[in-house]
Order: sequence, then structure tokens, then C-alpha cells
Amino acid sequence: MDFGVVLQTNPPAARTVQLAKLAEAHGFTHVWTFDSHLLWEEPYVIHSAILAETKRVTVGPFVTNPATRDWTVTASVFATLNEMYGNRTVCGIGRGDSAVRVTNGKPVSMSELRESIHVIRELANSRPVEYNGATLQFPWSHGSELEVWVAAYGPLALKLTGEVGDGFILQLADLDIAAWMIKTVRQAAENVGRDPDSIAFCVAAPMYIGDDWQHMRDQCRWFGGMVGNHVADIVAKYGHHGAVPDALTDYIAGRHGYDYNTHGKSDNDHVDFVPDEIVDRFCILGTADEHIAKLQKLREIGVTQFAGYLQHDNKEETMRVYGETVIPALSEHVTAKT
Repeated sequence: MDFGVVLQTNPPAARTVQLAKLAEAHGFTHVWTFDSHLLWEEPYVIHSAILAETKRVTVGPFVTNPATRDWTVTASVFATLNEMYGNRTVCGIGRGDSAVRVTNGKPVSMSELRESIHVIRELANSRPVEYNGATLQFPWSHGSELEVWVAAYGPLALKLTGEVGDGFILQLADLDIAAWMIKTVRQAAENVGRDPDSIAFCVAAPMYIGDDWQHMRDQCRWFGGMVGNHVADIVAKYGHHGAVPDALTDYIAGRHGYDYNTHGKSDNDHVDFVPDEIVDRFCILGTADEHIAKLQKLREIGVTQFAGYLQHDNKEETMRVYGETVIPALSEHVTAKT
């Protein structure tokens, strides 16, 4: 299992770069950042600085969308970063949440998402692509490599992920829901003749090392509110029962509005509807042993990467314990002599 961290690009940008360097030092393989240009600083500028000051980590947005950026510009960013720093980028993409809603926009359609994935991937892999009636290619890009991982919750998005995604991003660590969604993506891949084992399965959720459960829950309750935005869209389309597990949809019954000004922040004041049970199920909290136990179960159902959100007050200590205890416990053990 690989391990990543998910950072917000809050000023000063040097702090984000510092946390990324610390993540690499502790053995994390991926550094992801939010991509919401009004709420936080521009991620791709910071990605360049992270790549310049690290040696191994793969860097990407968690997640970008096809609405706020021209697809060819997005592809150019990745191809340029790959030329500058080696092929150390990955593109997480979804239909759009805060980046589009803050500007009174709306998530793109499934067909737009599918087409954008194709255009971005082909161009960023130094290949030609048909776009707006023309064949386009970067004449300066040679040997660039980019995987596109799709963030999804609903049935149609999960189907699309299995059909075209290089990876699947699930933003919650509930074992039952993750098992159902991974199975759905794998089946969609098989239905179109793809090898489901070729797809990366990334579960992302707040990770907090500690023993004060009420404090940890309060620091991570924002996550249930963020997930609730996506669930609300699913419920509006499919109803409360049938399309996805009830465990995912039932908790939003008390949801009344959402303030994107506190989106993704531990002091979010619009998440009182999220009960402790959901925080515990969706996040990974507690001692190192409790983290290891849940991560082992996630690995058993097919998760290939866990990406931990660090939007709380215990960033450095959580990364330290992961580097010294959690990551080694979930790594392949090799003996010097047998």
C-alpha cells in the first residue's frame, strides 16, 4: 500500500512546501493538494516548488475539474512539470465541487468529464488527440507520462471510473462503502474488457494520531460535511435508497445549507449534522495500532493507496507516527538473512 498526504494550499505557500518535504522524509509516496482557486492559492505553482524541493514524491491535485480550466491548459501544466522534474505527477479529477460552486457554476456532465479525461491524458502523455475538430499535440513534449485518477461517488461516476480511469479516488474510509464502491468500479472495468487490477484504488480521509477522541472528532467533523455535498447530489438524483448504500446517504437528513467559506476547515460551522459515528467511520483516528488495524482492512478489500488529509492541529506528529510506525507496519518485510 502506498501512502499520500492531502494538503490545502493556504498561505504562506512555503508552509505547504515544508509539509510536502516532511511527508517525503517520513516515507509518503504522494503529495496531493486541493484545487479551488478562490478558496486557496493556485496549486500548480506550488506543485512546481514542491517538485523542485523533493526527490521522489508524486504530486497532483485532489482534485481538479474540467470546468474551471481549459483541458489543454491542464494537460500542458502536467507535461511541463514532467519535463522539468521527471514523470512525478498524477491528475486527480472530478466533476467539480467548491471550485465551481463558489463561482455559482455547477459540476460538469458525465460526458464532459469522460471527454476531458481523454484529452488531458493523451496530450499529457505526449500523444495527439482530436479536440474541437482539430488534431492537437504538444510539439515540445516527449516522453511525458500521466495517469488520470477519477474521484467518484454516484453510480454513473463509478461506472465511468471503471471504464476510463487509471485510478479511483474515494474520499472516505468507511469499510463497507469502500468495499461496495471498489467492487462497482472493478465490475465496470471488466464489463468493457479492462483489467481491474490495472486500476489504482485510493481511499482518502482525515488521519489523526491521538487518544482524545472528542477532540479528534471535532477536528475532523468538517470532512463529513464535505462528503455530504457530493452525497446530496446523489440523493437529489437517485433518492435516499437503492442507488448507493444507505450508510452513505442517511446521515445527510439533517443537512441544511453549506458555507463554502469554511469548506475543508476544522472550524467549519455547517457540519453539526455530522454525528460522531460518521466521523469515526469516514476518518482514521486514534492510536497507531488503531490506524494500522483499519488500514489493513482497507488493503484487504483492494485499496492500493491511503491519502490522509491533514486539515487539523496535529499535522507534524501524525506524519511522524506514520513514518516511524504505521507505514513500516504495512510495508513488505524483507530479512537481511534467511
